Amino acid sequence: MPRRFRAVEVLLTALLATLTLLLGAACGSRVPEGEFTGRGAASEPPPRAEPLRVGILASATSPVGGRAFTGPREGATAWFERLNARGGVDGRRVEVHTCDDGGSRVGNQECVRELVDERHVVALVGTAVLDYAAAPRVSAAGVPDIGGQPVGPAYETYPHLYSIYGSLAPRTGDAPGWDGKLYGGTEVYRYFKREHGARTAAVVSYNQSASAAYARFVAEGLRAEGYDVVTEQVDFALPNFRAVAADLKERGADLVFDALDTHGNARLCKALDAVGARLTAKVTTAQNWTDTVAADYKDAPHCRNALWAAGSSRNHQDTGHPAVREFRDAMKGRPLSQWALEGWAAAMWFTDAAKTCTRAEPETAATRACLDAYLERGEPYDADGLLIPVVFEHRDAPPTTRNTCLSVARWRDGEGWVTQSGDMNRTCFDVPQLPYEP
Repeated sequence: MPRRFRAVEVLLTALLATLTLLLGAACGSRVPEGEFTGRGAASEPPPRAEPLRVGILASATSPVGGRAFTGPREGATAWFERLNARGGVDGRRVEVHTCDDGGSRVGNQECVRELVDERHVVALVGTAVLDYAAAPRVSAAGVPDIGGQPVGPAYETYPHLYSIYGSLAPRTGDAPGWDGKLYGGTEVYRYFKREHGARTAAVVSYNQSASAAYARFVAEGLRAEGYDVVTEQVDFALPNFRAVAADLKERGADLVFDALDTHGNARLCKALDAVGARLTAKVTTAQNWTDTVAADYKDAPHCRNALWAAGSSRNHQDTGHPAVREFRDAMKGRPLSQWALEGWAAAMWFTDAAKTCTRAEPETAATRACLDAYLERGEPYDADGLLIPVVFEHRDAPPTTRNTCLSVARWRDGEGWVTQSGDMNRTCFDVPQLPYEP
């Protein structure tokens, strides 16, 4: 691949990782399990005799690669296949329509036109796209978008859009969050400080604006938790990871966070192994919480076995939990990842809403308005224990602190992702909420 095309791919991947990490830190009602209280305008769908039509948007052929956005689609599709085999929603089959927007703005607009205007879907489920250009159109049509991955700020901006992590923002359509600012917590940094005694943390980024902006946000959060922070920046076109690794070893970094793409992460890990650096943790997020780690990091065995992931959903390898076992059984033949589990949870969320609506409105079955009301009812939702309970509110002012819970796992060769945090609904911290601009 010519260097200039590879550079574009890396840039887009880094931007994707940056936005996902930022919004994953900012979103979600991660309340303790004891506070969980129940699981819970445009054209309407066809009559009750017809199937319930849902749409799944995915940037399956985006410039950042085919794997990046397909996990939620795979998980949601597996859920609906099993649901239909068991009779659908109170006897009504769910008809799934997928659309690949190619990771482009034009493609995204075309997919939404097809799904909303032509297919008349009652909802979108498990959206995962590089550029949600048509989000205003989805919102204006009153189509609930349930359990999408917040890669950009759309889910913190528009009504009728419900990310898999929840939201407290006003979501009036005027600006993201509160006057253009979103807020993220420091729970991940607090966890490593409390559980592993980490004191020195490094943040590695490219000399590229989105990457550098995320690195500044991470560094600020680490300092707020009392860490000594080491910042490292590599040239975007010709990164010298060996020099970074040598400096991190000399300065005794316990943790390494980054604003890099998967390729850059693998090269950084290889360099850390080459200089003999031994970390407490190389921390990643749910997007990279996949079963391809052994292949992605094949040249870095020590760093690979120091990979940790933190998120807001139950480890997809936690086979001691019945909902995880059901997910894994239904996913046979499909790639396993945390995003796939969250896509499965999004489809479950739609189903619970549709069942409630069908029973409340038997003459019309589930309408867009009824689904919307279910999502907005202000009660936490946990997808049979797969999610740290999620809620949607509309707060006029951002929170200054929050009680935030998290799920943590570590990669071990021969075992895969091993849960480290115990009960994710009890691994909770009262942490400050720091502002950033998306």
